[in-house]
Amino acid sequence: MQKKNSLKEQLDAINEYERQPIPKNKLKSWGSFIGIYAGEHTAGTEFVLGPLFVAHGASAMDLVTGLLVGNILAVLSWAFFTGKISVKTRLTLYYQLEKIAGSKFSLVYNLVNAGLFCFLAGAMIAVSATAVGIPFNIAMPTLTDILPNSLGWVVTVFAIGAITTVVAMFGFNQVSKFANIAAPWMIMIFIAAAVGVLPRLGINSLADFWPVAESKIWTGIPLEGQSKFTFWHVMFFAWFCNMAMHIGMADMSLLRYAKKWQYGFSSASGVFLGHYIAWIASGILYSLFLIESNNSLTFAPGPIAYEAAGIAGAICVVIAGWTTANPTLYRAGLAIQSINPKWKTWKVTLFVGLITTIAACFPALVMRLLEFVALYGLILMPLGAVIFIDVYVLEKMGLKSNYAELKNSKFNPAVAITWAITLIVCVFLNIFGGIEIFFLGLPGWFIAVLVYVVSSKLIQKPLPTGIKSQSKPTTILSN
Repeated sequence: MQKKNSLKEQLDAINEYERQPIPKNKLKSWGSFIGIYAGEHTAGTEFVLGPLFVAHGASAMDLVTGLLVGNILAVLSWAFFTGKISVKTRLTLYYQLEKIAGSKFSLVYNLVNAGLFCFLAGAMIAVSATAVGIPFNIAMPTLTDILPNSLGWVVTVFAIGAITTVVAMFGFNQVSKFANIAAPWMIMIFIAAAVGVLPRLGINSLADFWPVAESKIWTGIPLEGQSKFTFWHVMFFAWFCNMAMHIGMADMSLLRYAKKWQYGFSSASGVFLGHYIAWIASGILYSLFLIESNNSLTFAPGPIAYEAAGIAGAICVVIAGWTTANPTLYRAGLAIQSINPKWKTWKVTLFVGLITTIAACFPALVMRLLEFVALYGLILMPLGAVIFIDVYVLEKMGLKSNYAELKNSKFNPAVAITWAITLIVCVFLNIFGGIEIFFLGLPGWFIAVLVYVVSSKLIQKPLPTGIKSQSKPTTILSN
């Protein structure tokens, strides 16, 4: 057989098993998941989210305790929700949902899903661009910027976007390898930078830390124009900032490669290094920036890290953006590819990368990241509840799993009803009940469960004799 030498041939040869279970000989060990979670969650978002807790006036005690409880709940969600279902089905979220909801519904969902992932990846590309632009004196975005503020900014974003897209085009293996290489170095930079600036904040011993943390870093007083965050804001945000990935089941696309469902606990490497240590570290860096810049509205992770750790800090921001954007683009590519299985995943990822890079030009993605992350998790959460109930509960109630597949239907009304009613109720609770978006995920999940069970009971009709549900554990294929 002729050796595949061209780039196109290598890309065409990549098989991501978009519509079949992962073969047994392709399953990955703990190391792959520890690395990819550490890389994805000790990443560009941490340079944004950590400082935003400072801007929103979280107190030191609320931050430390809220992050601890919220991150524990997030890890448990990854393991017991996503991990178990991923190993049981070995399928992507997108194909599993198609079996339940039908191809017509999946088309709408996949477009929404891919679009939201593109915006998140775009925010991370923008984070990297703030560091790349330092030597060129490019004007950096501020907390109030919405539109691109210079041609140099756009050019820088497109350069970063091109590199990020190329890595994602090569599939899960390359995304995982990139994360494993980058993650250990990044967390050390986060820690070293934060420790290095402590004397500039007046912290010269361990005994100095907590008093200074309460008086200068997490003061409990929000910046002008920012809302006040409490323990509950911090806890629920730490739990639900990745709601789309765990409760929303998007990480089925990653954990379907796991040998055991317990590999879902490897998410701890990301959330406790990234969503705990790195958020604290970046908050320290931002508080120093605010003090030394007289509360400047400039919000650019690159210059903030550069001021604290020099070139190493700036490089860390660049790579941190990549390690979040890469797997996010990978997921977005799978979402679009599932619309038409004949499309090559790498070509779809190339297209998705272009859309993502265009979105990254708009600084508002970064400045409103807290709200956006909460919103995109809330939008995708009801379908995670649908998958959970469909896999584990419906048959015990005498109903059928994978109903669209069994009925050879392109549309399962029960799923659409669940999605629509859940989001409508959440909007009502937000507007008329005064419940902030950060808190809606928990009641929203139970609403989705109730609506899906009731609507499935009303819609499902007896299947012809001899037809049984196909939702039993799928036999793992071998090459």
